[in-house]
Amino acid sequence: MNEIKNSGQELLSQTPENVPKTLLQKLRGGFLLVIGYLLSPLCWWNDLIFNLPIAYVFGYVCSFFSPKLLMPGVIIGYWLSNIIGILLMQAGALDMLQKQNQERNLKKELLTGLVSSTAYTFLIVLLIQFKVLDTPNLFSGS
Repeated sequence: MNEIKNSGQELLSQTPENVPKTLLQKLRGGFLLVIGYLLSPLCWWNDLIFNLPIAYVFGYVCSFFSPKLLMPGVIIGYWLSNIIGILLMQAGALDMLQKQNQERNLKKELLTGLVSSTAYTFLIVLLIQFKVLDTPNLFSGS
């Protein structure tokens, strides 16, 4: 009888940060990780199916304000969809891989995700500028 009483007291004395992750939280993390991967630049085939349609819709909405905003809106929408993908991957990985519930700092996580996404973007731009990566010439006159 003492064992049951002691185990009940142990359960009551557990703080939220000591409670293990539930299956639902891990499933949510997995879902966010998959959606984030599909939106992120890490997935090589995602642009045609996900990112470009999202970017076009974003540009189309921007063009309501001015027709000249279509292409800049598409570019910004594409960039945002990639950043959102990286942020979702980060949030999903944290949900899945953290052993215990911990108070999360949303500002720090967002800042980390934005910095890493921006660093990735600058890295790709540098690789293109130094001709390590080749891009198609879509707008040439020939």
